[in-house]
Amino acid sequence: MIEVRNASRRALLAGASGAVLTSGCASFFSASDDTGNSELRRETLSTMKRAARFMRERVAYRGGYLWSYAPDFSRRWGEMEAFPTMIWIQPPGTATVGHLYLDCFHATRDEFYYQAAMDVAEGLIAAQHPAGGWNYLHDFAGEESTRRWYDTIGKNGWRLEEFHHYYGNATFDDAGTSEASQFLLRLYAERRASRLRGPVEKALSFVLDSQFANGGWPQRFPLTSEAGLHGRADYTRQITFNDDVAGENIKFLLMIYQTLGDERALAAIRRAMDIFVATQQPAPQAGWGLQHDAQTLRPIGARTYEPEALTTHTTANNISQLMNFYEWTGEERFLARVPEAIAWLESVRLPDAAVQMQGRHYPTFIELETNRARIVHRRGSNVLNGEYYWNYDVAKPITHYSQWRNLDVEALRARYERLRSMSADRLAATTLLRARADFRLPPYFTTQNIEVSDLNSNAGSGAVQRPTAERVQELTASLNAEGYWPTPLVSTSNPYAGDGSQTPAAGDFSQTLVGDATDTSPHTTNDPVTGISTGAFIQNMSALLLSLDSGE
Repeated sequence: MIEVRNASRRALLAGASGAVLTSGCASFFSASDDTGNSELRRETLSTMKRAARFMRERVAYRGGYLWSYAPDFSRRWGEMEAFPTMIWIQPPGTATVGHLYLDCFHATRDEFYYQAAMDVAEGLIAAQHPAGGWNYLHDFAGEESTRRWYDTIGKNGWRLEEFHHYYGNATFDDAGTSEASQFLLRLYAERRASRLRGPVEKALSFVLDSQFANGGWPQRFPLTSEAGLHGRADYTRQITFNDDVAGENIKFLLMIYQTLGDERALAAIRRAMDIFVATQQPAPQAGWGLQHDAQTLRPIGARTYEPEALTTHTTANNISQLMNFYEWTGEERFLARVPEAIAWLESVRLPDAAVQMQGRHYPTFIELETNRARIVHRRGSNVLNGEYYWNYDVAKPITHYSQWRNLDVEALRARYERLRSMSADRLAATTLLRARADFRLPPYFTTQNIEVSDLNSNAGSGAVQRPTAERVQELTASLNAEGYWPTPLVSTSNPYAGDGSQTPAAGDFSQTLVGDATDTSPHTTNDPVTGISTGAFIQNMSALLLSLDSGE
């Protein structure tokens, strides 16, 4: 749920829409020389192997990965600074690297990459919660070490409230559980390795067991009796749309149904579709919030910088999902109130003169009943003396969570009109039940856009494009002698220095990514250390593997 990138999550399978997750490439992989230069091809293969071997042998910890590392490994980070015994589950972490290795195996048929993917699977299996999901992170040093991290680094990250308390359960937030589940299923489908079937079944059970009877999912599971943080009710046990929790779960269930034929997955998908319809609010505010109360279905607040409100980006995403559901099922009810939702978004669109961020015409948080934009601010200097609050003043909003959105509402309306004009026969050809016969998993996952919160990574900036020969030469030449691409680590953090003071430090921290010296939140620096970036490794390797594929 961290949003320093000011962008909505795009799923790992972006570009592979709906029920038929087919390949974006016509050929599965190719041994042909895409560049016309066999020497460059050999150099590409050698570069990829050296880079992967460095990550596998020097960087990985028990098969798992973090996001970035100092060159001497004296410090290392996931979403926050991590202990040496930790791995990170959130993208672009452990499962993302696993997807990459499997992609490389598909592009090269080199057994090295399949075994590297199996190493990642072993790390994820060890990190899997007994209930079947995953937390943001896993500490192989054990429960005591995990609690020590949460009590020190975690709880002092002012803007990272999800790390202020150790729940001891697993989370759907930030696609960690869904990405890990998808990777294990994808690897299992490769050779049906018996070692993987049990963890895949556990992951499926986690998604099925956590689903409410009304079709929604909480953010965390198993549910706890926590009172909540910072004087607020525990939002993690309520229906969650934030970060496309429901959409990611539906995607995994589709993969399960289409790969394994498990009818339980199909039944859960149908229940999940229902919650999108049920939680849409009455007109004229026919939108959705980040979270909804599991009983009343009313939008609720979450973290202290996520007030009770309708949210425009969530509404746009849910409109797209309803149109997906219509394509899959042909059921009229999924389109019935789409015009109302589009009309609501249009009603809150800012006139050009009122736009605060270029190109962003839609306030993030819209107050129920009044339709006014709630703008979030903060005061103080750390988690002890600071606080978040909202009002209607557009001056000095927080910058780590965008208060305005760039939404293509016209594209939503155009898609709705296209669906309305589809013939019954054409629509029937796309339905969910028929799709299974035509299904195969995409050969490459990491070449698609992966939305992340990693400030050191270009992942999330769009799908990876097939590189030119010049770009391939640049990538092969820039891998250093040790075997990694040196990357300026523009994201850093203050080392843990004890709990902060109750008295605010001097200075204005209202629009910064970090507070005073005791705030352990990640932030950008103008004096970056050159180090090792898992995100850069993923992006560069994805480009190189595409250069090996003919795309025919």
